[in-house]
Amino acid sequence: MSSAAEYNLPSTPSEYSSPPSSEFLAAAAQRRNATAEHTIPESQLLRQHEQQKMFRRLIDPGIYRPNSPEAVMASLKTLSKIAQNLIKEPENPKFQQFKPTNDTIRQRLIETKGALEYAIAMGFRPEVKDFQPLYVWNQRRVEELRIGAQILQEAIDLAEQKSARSQRNAAEAKAATEAATKNVLLAFMDDRKTKMLRDQRDRHNREAQARHSSSIDGETGSSVNSPPPSNAEMPGYDHTLSSSELIADEPPPHQ
Repeated sequence: MSSAAEYNLPSTPSEYSSPPSSEFLAAAAQRRNATAEHTIPESQLLRQHEQQKMFRRLIDPGIYRPNSPEAVMASLKTLSKIAQNLIKEPENPKFQQFKPTNDTIRQRLIETKGALEYAIAMGFRPEVKDFQPLYVWNQRRVEELRIGAQILQEAIDLAEQKSARSQRNAAEAKAATEAATKNVLLAFMDDRKTKMLRDQRDRHNREAQARHSSSIDGETGSSVNSPPPSNAEMPGYDHTLSSSELIADEPPPHQ
């Protein structure tokens, strides 16, 4: 059975009525402050929700509709890399700006419709430094940068899952087509083999029937054309008529 000491509970009723210690009050205040720090006001949650909707619309239809799928993925990954580098090292000047004249930036953010608008929504603004056009991030737009990076990663994950699913479906369709073609070929070969065996069997039957007919015809021909045996006796052979037989055959005298 558990004791009160195991749970740091008062062991006697008098201890319940004693005032809390300063350490207890300090720990309770610390827990209360920590809870308050992690509690986001409802107005802030609503604002974040609206920003998420805005960034999703900037991607679809903003970037998706006017560009090819390849250009869309290239732009999303470039924007995500810019945002992630800046989140990891916000004080790094190299990540706080990008040049629109850079070949990769020009192809994936400037020429791809809707991509530059997304970078501006994350806090980048056009500036000129030392006669060079730049897009510089405003350090007060941390929340927009974080939400924009989150929506970018979400879109990239969905696109990659869709692409993987399409590739898997295409591979399955190809395998099914190849299997169907193979089955048709096997069926054709089976039919051809069956026909060959049937023709071979019919040919053997015809040859056997022809041999049987030839043997019957040979036996019949030999029995018809062969001469009678030499020792066969003809009727009347080697028989001499007597005088009585001759007289019996004579006609009676004319009366």
